[in-house]
Amino acid sequence: MEQRREYRCEAASVTAFVQRLAVDLIQHGHLFYVTGHVPDGKDPAAVDRKLIERYGLNISKWARARRKAEGVASVQYVRCGRFFVLIATKGRHEFFEAEPNIADVRRRPIRFAGYSISYRRGVDRRFHVSVRIAPDEYLKLKSYLVALAAHRSVENLMAEFQRVPFEPYAPVRRQLLNILRAVNRVRGAAGFEPVSHSCLRLSRRVVRPFEGVNAAPEREGAEPR
Repeated sequence: MEQRREYRCEAASVTAFVQRLAVDLIQHGHLFYVTGHVPDGKDPAAVDRKLIERYGLNISKWARARRKAEGVASVQYVRCGRFFVLIATKGRHEFFEAEPNIADVRRRPIRFAGYSISYRRGVDRRFHVSVRIAPDEYLKLKSYLVALAAHRSVENLMAEFQRVPFEPYAPVRRQLLNILRAVNRVRGAAGFEPVSHSCLRLSRRVVRPFEGVNAAPEREGAEPR
């Protein structure tokens, strides 16, 4: 009989949710997913229990390893607020029979809280997790900051950049640097002092997905691209 254990699925924050998906799951082969939203008035914990039981998620890591060796897919579930994702590796599983609209994160990014999370081929021709600001959110943010560029002080603009809520995964860093360059082009044309790169946070917080922020620095090489 397989050992049952507590299955923790409720992310402590948006930051924790994104990290759980990108670093713990997608980076380790969980590519096939469905998303859902717990309806208003319904208890999210009850939905958690239903899905955990339905797909047999509360098993030991040894049982998961055995299933993997037998060609059975690993299915994981994570929720933030009322938004949730069920996500699986390749293999046999009831998940693939029961869920009608399964997407592949290599083809359709997961969109949540302004983030776009995908698995894409890099310049080295290998696949990597990509966490970036979603295109529509990025354009809104860029338009907002560029519109302020010639009308605010350096200190005010630095504070605006520091309030940007997105964790600086590598693609997010590139997006923010692009916005900063656009802001400084406008300021340069107006004869104003440029905004320093020091306003950007370039290392992301590493969190305990279900317990809150862990202040330890990020491990080298653990960064999705």
